[in-house]
Amino acid sequence: MNENETARRVRTRLKTRHMFLLLALDETRNMHQAADEANMTQPGASKMLKDIEELLGVPLFDRLPRGVRPTVYGETMIRHVRMALAHLAHGQESIASLRAGLSGHVNIGVIVAPAMTLIPRAIACAKEEAPHLCIGVEVGTSNDLVVGLKQERLDFLVARILEQEDEPGLLYEDMTEEIVCVVGRRGHPLAARKELTLKELSQARWILSARGSILRNRFDMLFRSADLDMPSNVVETTAMSVTMSLLQQTDFLHVMPVEVANYYVATGELAILPIEIPCRMERFGIITSRDQVLSEGAHLLLRHLRAVASDIYGVSAG
Repeated sequence: MNENETARRVRTRLKTRHMFLLLALDETRNMHQAADEANMTQPGASKMLKDIEELLGVPLFDRLPRGVRPTVYGETMIRHVRMALAHLAHGQESIASLRAGLSGHVNIGVIVAPAMTLIPRAIACAKEEAPHLCIGVEVGTSNDLVVGLKQERLDFLVARILEQEDEPGLLYEDMTEEIVCVVGRRGHPLAARKELTLKELSQARWILSARGSILRNRFDMLFRSADLDMPSNVVETTAMSVTMSLLQQTDFLHVMPVEVANYYVATGELAILPIEIPCRMERFGIITSRDQVLSEGAHLLLRHLRAVASDIYGVSAG
């Protein structure tokens, strides 16, 4: 029998009750307990397992004196069974949402810059269409957010894949690059200047991210490349509340994405200083998992996210 014929037989003969038995066997590692969980007799469970193995043509469990243990074939099959049942559950949730009016939960992760402009607009549009959809937003670094996506705590991200070749399970839709600028409080003495130099900035007071971060490394390289002393009067923090409070009450400076800076300039809280610095972050975009089935609510939010991204960045993600 060829592979296509085997696949056809599995699709037509493997039932949901077979899948539940395989999961029960994996969780209990005991035929009697698995039979109880599957609501069948032990002889019936043993025969069903034998039928499944004959259908697939491989042993799924080793029979041990005190239980059973999945073979490598069994582990593979169980993993796909869990995915298949999860897909069915998502399908049922989607149908229920459509019948009752779109609701449920969507949890997304986002880095700071798009969290200030892109995400609020997309959420506002999504909520107009689906007011009962609950949307959770986690703001963090790309690395931390990718962990949340892999753990399925988050449905999708707007972030970076810093080591894309090491993330084959993730899909990426490009949006834009992130350009940074120097900011200070509104009325900062240096904001009134027509032009600033890196040498002057090296003597200023700074609020910076911790050493080892990507942005801090690139900031430091600005001065090393120009053979200038590194700024020595520095406060290190990643807390935006602390950063904004210091900026507004002192003459400290800070580097932040232009997209974020423009927001605070519009509110009258900050000023962008008159110097262009050759410091850019990697491009960011929408990140999804190949193995995760998105709910109808997540698809709705993604649709509005792409539309708003097209308006803000001038290109369409996806």
